[in-house]
Amino acid sequence: MNNQIYLIVLFLSLVIVIPSVSAQLSVGEEANQKLIEVELNKSEIVNVKHVISASGNPVSVNLFEGVITESIIVKNSNGDEKEFGVVAYGGGIESITIFPSNSDIIIKYNLEDTSTLYENLWTVGIGYSETFSILFSEETGLFFLNNNIIELGNKKGISVNGGGNAIIQYYDKIPKIIEEVSLKEDKFNVEIITNSKIDEFNFDQELKSINFQVNEKNKFVTVSMEKKLVGDPYVVLLNNEKIVYSKSVNKENYVSLSMKPQAVGEIIIINSEYTQGLTQITSNDTLTEVTTNIPNDYSIWLVLGGVLIVVLIVVIIIMRKIKK
Repeated sequence: MNNQIYLIVLFLSLVIVIPSVSAQLSVGEEANQKLIEVELNKSEIVNVKHVISASGNPVSVNLFEGVITESIIVKNSNGDEKEFGVVAYGGGIESITIFPSNSDIIIKYNLEDTSTLYENLWTVGIGYSETFSILFSEETGLFFLNNNIIELGNKKGISVNGGGNAIIQYYDKIPKIIEEVSLKEDKFNVEIITNSKIDEFNFDQELKSINFQVNEKNKFVTVSMEKKLVGDPYVVLLNNEKIVYSKSVNKENYVSLSMKPQAVGEIIIINSEYTQGLTQITSNDTLTEVTTNIPNDYSIWLVLGGVLIVVLIVVIIIMRKIKK
């Protein structure tokens, strides 16, 4: 009788443990991923591609969050479709299992509820536990990664080294304002990209400063200009108080400064020689490669998996004793 009670308790423990780890259960070893790409095309649908190495054993591939199930396509390097299994948990697909293959496998699928457009600015939240690339369309010359400006130049995108979470923002249509200024005998263009309305633009040759009025808060303002117009190091002021900015140097004699004013008022970009006595500011240089790690819970799953195995062994031993 006691043995039967113990058996019931163990089975209940098994039921409690299984839901906690089922999201990580899969058939096959972890796949060797040669390439992981996320493509952004000014759309609410985000395209993803994985390329995995050939394997004589079944392999498992974790997918990005938000998979559109019917969009999954799995083919080998010759273009032939391959069979695969899925592991779903909580209403979404967690991973897929690929059966043995003599050639590389290409997995493609789409994501939903990842990309949104608001006031001419696309915002994409994306994350993965391994290194992945984010690619942009040709007309996307610059974007913001976690509020830091990055100019692509002749590059197609960025690599998020080691995996991580990224908030990507970029314009649907680039809102560009061009102002012509004079420095001694030469004329230069100052380019301002922003969704905010800009007034009262002015360039002061003597102070080597640029100032203008921003009429909306919490919107990116990017100023691109010849370096010698103001001169490094730069200071950015909003209503005479220093604010954080990020800097990108994509061309030899050109610089882009980006800020996100938290209030309306006057922006001044000036050389630090003329701002003695003001509070020190921290600027962020352009990121060419991104390293932002996602905390993982694999140790938890290993512990729970170990508990599951122990429970199964104990159940088998008790069942044998009951039979005797």
